[in-house]
This record gives sequence, C-alpha cells and structure tokens, in this order.
Amino acid sequence: MEPTRPMADSPVEGSLPSLAGATGWLNSPPVTAADLGGHVVLVNFWTYTCINWLRQLPYVRAWAERYKDHGLVVIGVHTPEFDVEHHLDNLRRAATDLRVDYPIVVDNDYAIWDAFGNRYWPALYFVDAQGQIRHHRFGEGDYEHSEATIQRLLTEAGAAGIGQDLVSVDPGGVEAAADWDSLWSPENYLGYQRAENFASPNGAVLGTHHLYAAPHDWPLTIGPWQATGRCSHRPSCSTRPRGGSSTASTPATCTWSWERQHEGPPCGSTCSSTGSRRAPPTAPT
Repeated sequence: MEPTRPMADSPVEGSLPSLAGATGWLNSPPVTAADLGGHVVLVNFWTYTCINWLRQLPYVRAWAERYKDHGLVVIGVHTPEFDVEHHLDNLRRAATDLRVDYPIVVDNDYAIWDAFGNRYWPALYFVDAQGQIRHHRFGEGDYEHSEATIQRLLTEAGAAGIGQDLVSVDPGGVEAAADWDSLWSPENYLGYQRAENFASPNGAVLGTHHLYAAPHDWPLTIGPWQATGRCSHRPSCSTRPRGGSSTASTPATCTWSWERQHEGPPCGSTCSSTGSRRAPPTAPT
C-alpha cells in the first residue's frame, strides 16, 4: 500500500479561531484553542434539524471514535437555525438521541460561526496540530476525501498506525443518504413562512390545531406534499424530507407532530418525497 503523502495540495487557510464566544458546552468542560494545540481538530458546524448534517453525522461519529486514540479531537459547533434550536434542553435531548458524544460548543450568539466566517450547515474545518486550518468542506458528501485529510493530518502530527482504510458506516432512518436517482425534490420547510407546494385539501390552517386528511384521489403529480393527522401549522418550525423516496412515482406525504416542538427535537416527521429537480447536496440549508 502506498504510504500517506504530505498534504502539499492543502495550503494553510488560516488559524483556528477562538472558541471563547460559546454560550455553553455539552459533553466537555470549556475548551480553548490553546488547549487544542498538538491535536488534529475537526470542527463540525451543525444544527440538529438539518437533514444534510444528519446524513453527514454517521461519518463524523465514526471518525471521532476511530481516530480519538490517534490524537483527533472532534468538536461540534451547534449554531441554531430556528428558535426552537436555541433551547438547551432540546439540544441536549437531540444530542443524546443522535449519539453525539464528542464535545459540543453551544453557539447561540453566532460568535464562533462569525469567527470562522462560516455560512453553511453542515461545514467541516480540518485543523492541523499547529492550529492551522488546512481544508474545509461545505455540505454533505465527499467523505473519502474528508477522511483521507484526517489521516494525513494525523500522520503529519506523528501518529502511527493510521493506515488508509476508511470507516464503514451503514446509516438508517434520518441518517440514511438520499437516493438521488429517485429523490429529486429540493429541501422544503413545513413552517408556513417558508413552505412551498403544500397541497392538503383547502390549504393550511395557520396557528391552530387542525385535523388533516389525505384525499383518496390525489393526482400523481411531482412536487406537492401534504399533511395527515392533527397538526398546528406554525411559522418557525421546520423539517426536511428524510432519506429517500420509497416510490418514485408518488407525490410527497408527510406526517408529523407539532406538539413536540416544546418537548424535544421539533416536528418529528415521516416523509417520502419526489420532485422535479435535484437539490445539490452542498447547498446551504
């Protein structure tokens, strides 16, 4: 097997910014950039309702586990997109449910987001043992290159026994990769301020609970989606189609419970969707 080469193609992009703007920490006491000296660091910007991040999570989780004894430190910077994600109890519950065991920076004031000049969920920043940012990745995908970058930085730092084998993951549920051959719908939102193509009979009933029922003769058109069950259609809560579509010829059908938005990760939903155009996996959410 060919030995790992230095990262000549990964110039320095800057230094690891300060983490002092954090509004809290989970899974770890507060950590400073100075504390991380000598370690290879993977900084992952995320927010727990982001489907693109959810599909990236199995890889980040696997890298954290595989390379922690070789000197890798994974730090998840949770910068919320929606009001419900600012609540620490919701974040704590989501982190437990999703098995995010590595240190989490709570970035409710966007201080760390701004310090990095970041604009995307998810985003990965690869930091070498000298505290220099050597690579970044915006959006899901490109996992082989990302892991190879981690391996090279660890080897540069003097870690032994890294090898070039890649982690193997078998994600399911909300972490399953989209089936891009059959799922061509763009990302969508359930909150009525940003939702598109809502097609339940008589439209959405806003701000109050309403019992939605799916029509029996809904035409097989691509793009629209509908709700079934008792829901309260609100402006700020959102979700995205989960994983892939089981049937490429049917419209989207989503069932969710808005009552959960004050109890845990909001809008627990089951969605299958199809659409007329492919959403690029690197698009910001």
